[in-house]
Amino acid sequence: MRIWVPGDAAAKALGADAVAQALQAEAEARGIEVQITRNGSRGMIWLEPLVEFEIDGVRHGFGPAGPADATAILSGDCAKALGPVEDLDWMKRQTRLTFARVGVIDPLSLSEYEAQGGLTGLRRAIAMTGEEIVAEVTASGLRGRGGAGFPTGIKWDTVRKAQGPRKYIVCNADEGDSGTFADRMLMEGDPFCLIEGMAIAGLAVGATKGFVYIRSEYPDAIAVMTRAVEIARDAGVLGQVLGARHAFDIEIRKGAGAYVCGEETSLLNSLEGKRGIVRAKPPLPALEGLFGKPTVVNNVLSLATVPVILAKGAAHYASFGLGRSKGTMPIQIAGNVARGGLFETAFGLPLGELVSEIAGGTATGRPVKAVQVGGPLGAYFAPHQFDTAFGYEEFDGAGGLIGHAGITVFDDGADMVAMARFAMEFCAVESCGKCTPCRIGAVRGVETIDRIAAGDGSAVPLLEDLCEVMKDGALCALGGFTPYPVLSALRLFPDEFGAVKVAAE
Repeated sequence: MRIWVPGDAAAKALGADAVAQALQAEAEARGIEVQITRNGSRGMIWLEPLVEFEIDGVRHGFGPAGPADATAILSGDCAKALGPVEDLDWMKRQTRLTFARVGVIDPLSLSEYEAQGGLTGLRRAIAMTGEEIVAEVTASGLRGRGGAGFPTGIKWDTVRKAQGPRKYIVCNADEGDSGTFADRMLMEGDPFCLIEGMAIAGLAVGATKGFVYIRSEYPDAIAVMTRAVEIARDAGVLGQVLGARHAFDIEIRKGAGAYVCGEETSLLNSLEGKRGIVRAKPPLPALEGLFGKPTVVNNVLSLATVPVILAKGAAHYASFGLGRSKGTMPIQIAGNVARGGLFETAFGLPLGELVSEIAGGTATGRPVKAVQVGGPLGAYFAPHQFDTAFGYEEFDGAGGLIGHAGITVFDDGADMVAMARFAMEFCAVESCGKCTPCRIGAVRGVETIDRIAAGDGSAVPLLEDLCEVMKDGALCALGGFTPYPVLSALRLFPDEFGAVKVAAE
């Protein structure tokens, strides 16, 4: 009997290791031979630890399971039985392309990865020229999943055409935004997908070396990725890529926990052993990046989506989505919600449907007051904006940004002045100090919000002006995005700031 118990960090935090041990002990006591596979999480965090095993060839789920449920699960009479996992509403409503294998396979089994379509895209890419690979990625409409939404194909083509003795692929796995966990889930649940995507990128632009920069707070992801690279190298997926003439290898690097290293130039400085501070542009990293060489810097999800594009074709991927937001986005749902987790869907789903139907509203049962989209520096959206479709241009038009697609839900007890202060304080603490608007503006912003909280309404327009200066003068997204939560809180909840509503831009 084969049993799947997630080894994902979230599942482990909820007791998955103890559940696996209890199942093993119960099986031994009954004389049942079992194979326990530590898979990735299916993304239904409220059901973790989610135990699965096959019944008549169909995987059934049990959860949230505890060690005391081992006897009932193996007896087949567990009250926590959920039925076929793929038939659960959360799973049926998704369009899983990037996360198609996460939770399904053994993350460190290359044979299972291939059996589920893995390496198909890489084998196709080997038979193509770099120009043809880049054209396929460009035609797919894939945009950066790390926050900026820049067209991936354009970035790759710039590096492909750049002159240099060596080129690099850098994967930004410094997932520092609160309420985001998709990168971690992908690395822990389907590491070969990221490796394949990086190898394809290497073929496309002529790069021979790749780095995965993972935040130090992700020890499980670091361990899984390290082992997966070793397996891929031993199997010939890395090195001479599947026997092709092109050589490409990957090295795992651990970050030191600085939020600003999620910005690509700060990350490159850190990789070079320097202090993680923002570089002025130009030159662009695509022309002078890591060690001064042409470099592709992409987020985990951007690179992990490339294999399905090469395997199924650009037209297939581009058939999903809305407007210029092509394909799917793994949306991370967190905060005060009944059902938190990862939900991959085509762009275009209204925000309100995500909050009310997918997330099930608030965990407290109280009305939703606001939803922050795009991490700690993303804008707040109030219920009257919930018809906003999940797309880059749609969110930009509503005064926000998708960012890394993390949404955090707050009920009507949230203090929006305190939340605005948190955003400013977060920026003040995490700023690398490179540019004045971020280094000084955030500190002055905290002081100004404290004046407002103390009843000084005259400080409200001062806060707005300060946000405009920060937004226009910052070198990187940290200071540039900080005004989004502050301004949206000011405009959506003026009564809490003790002043008349600030006019929209």
